[in-house]
Amino acid sequence: MAPLFLLLWLPLAFAGHDYSQALSKSILFFEAQRSGYLPRNQRITWRANSGLKDGKASGVDLVGGYYDAGDNVKFGLPMAFTITMMSWSIIEYGKQMAANGELRHAIEAVKWGTDYFIKAHPRPYLLYGEVGDGNSDHYCWQRPEDMTTDRRAYKIDPSNPGSDLAGETAAAMAAASIVFRRSNPAYSRELLRHAHQLFEFADKYRGKYDSSITVAQKYYRSVSGYNDELLWAAAWLYQASNNKYYLNYLGRNGDSMGGTGWAMTEFGWDVKYAGVQTLVAKFLMQGKAGHHAPVFERYRQKADYFMCSLIGKGRRNIQKTPGGLIFRQRWNNMQFVTSASFLATVYSDYLTSSRGSLKCASGNVAPSQLLSFAKSQVDYLLGDNPRATSYMVGYGNNYPRQVHHRGSSIVSVKVNPKFIACRQGYATWYTRKASDPNVLTGAVVGGPDAYDNFADERDNYEQTEPATYNNAPLLGILARLAGGHGRYNQLLPVAVPAPNPVIAKLKPAPKPKLTPTPASSSGPITITQKMTTSWNDKGKTYYRYSTVVTNKSYKTLKDLKLSISKLYGPVWGLTKSGSSYGFPKWLNSLPAGKSLEFVYIHSASRADVSVSSYNLA
Repeated sequence: MAPLFLLLWLPLAFAGHDYSQALSKSILFFEAQRSGYLPRNQRITWRANSGLKDGKASGVDLVGGYYDAGDNVKFGLPMAFTITMMSWSIIEYGKQMAANGELRHAIEAVKWGTDYFIKAHPRPYLLYGEVGDGNSDHYCWQRPEDMTTDRRAYKIDPSNPGSDLAGETAAAMAAASIVFRRSNPAYSRELLRHAHQLFEFADKYRGKYDSSITVAQKYYRSVSGYNDELLWAAAWLYQASNNKYYLNYLGRNGDSMGGTGWAMTEFGWDVKYAGVQTLVAKFLMQGKAGHHAPVFERYRQKADYFMCSLIGKGRRNIQKTPGGLIFRQRWNNMQFVTSASFLATVYSDYLTSSRGSLKCASGNVAPSQLLSFAKSQVDYLLGDNPRATSYMVGYGNNYPRQVHHRGSSIVSVKVNPKFIACRQGYATWYTRKASDPNVLTGAVVGGPDAYDNFADERDNYEQTEPATYNNAPLLGILARLAGGHGRYNQLLPVAVPAPNPVIAKLKPAPKPKLTPTPASSSGPITITQKMTTSWNDKGKTYYRYSTVVTNKSYKTLKDLKLSISKLYGPVWGLTKSGSSYGFPKWLNSLPAGKSLEFVYIHSASRADVSVSSYNLA
């Protein structure tokens, strides 16, 4: 495992995470993923215009939209899921976003996607689902501003259907129409019109989109088929329009299309069943099921199954790492973490609003346990994990520096406008063992493996590549957590507030005071320890301790030697020399008033840490 070291500037905060800051950063990431003509208020200034001829060869304007991850392809299915989840986040927790001054930015992020979808849907039964292809794109390592790869556009139509792609795009347009209902009514109606047409297209001409857009198979294959997207789109269209046709669709087709049958332990851009079941359970709690109540109850039972599996109280539970992170696969596992945690968050609020409880195999469970679970996952993501690593770029002190992302890893075109050719990027920038020249602020990377291990290396795409659909569900959870512990009635009619022209930043709520172990002192050096997290693995409880060494003198601290006894596990952030520990290899001194943090993990109470020797210069 790579050494972990953090140089902290005082004052040192021992309190919980700054969810408001994390929310701001997670929204900012979407500006780095923008394709097309960038607006004047663009805040990620190392990016510039790109993809300005997209769609031209097909006689259509497809400029705009989002690049999905670390490449320069515009994949329609994950982009649509991103917009759906971003919209859902705003629908549920827009008021909290407004209180943090981020609602306008979140709505702008949604509109960047929906503006593109309007262009991509020029006729009722025609939808462009991809621009560029992964094979030619991955052959090159170029900034989006330098792209020389094939920018062919791929479409679905009645002869080449794609019900999953059209259905997810319908869901995105419907959900977004709710977001804009108050702030831009005309635009909201336009989105809803597209959503109705796309649903009809998806339902009438059925087929998997990757059978029509075959270049997507290697990257975003629709393994689950299209039934989940048809139900998902119907649920969103009902929520957006209150049209009973869609409610009846959910009732009539719930059994035959898997909505009441599939007991899920995952939710993401491919498999939507858990999301459908959560939404339909909400309709049931709202008293909207009517004569479909028996069917909707079966949807709810499967929603309960999913939630119980998350918190370890179901008949089949989701795997977790020793550090407590849910784990499904090595490649971009964090997408499942954020999506599942979002469902747990909203379901907790739905149950609380209806004064209900979660029915698990082990008995009834209080809704608050779901929110606590979601918080634990977000806290892990932000740094409360065995490696003390934040998996959100730019948040905290120890975050990924070599992100698998073309634009971030290559010098900005604004700093060096010299053209970088297709393979030149690999030779000059991809293999460079140094931090990215452009910080991809807010990006959530793929994350650790099943044992909490993580390698911050650019070619480790399974762990260091970010994706828009990692961030989209996270917006809602962060807004909810930043809003505090107040009760929210999430069963009331949705009313997303219109963002004010200028939203003042509210002062953050006072952070709870935590009491770390009293500091020990050796003259001008103080040592403070705190147990930051614990977890159980195979019947044994492990504890992670954070230890902070502070130079309280007015001189520079050098040649520090620490003695650590009663230590029964690994330590990160120090260099061992014989029987003592010193500064990490990268650090040879500690300036006046500064602090050094190191962490260790073992299954015992805190170790004894003391100063053996030092010099002041």
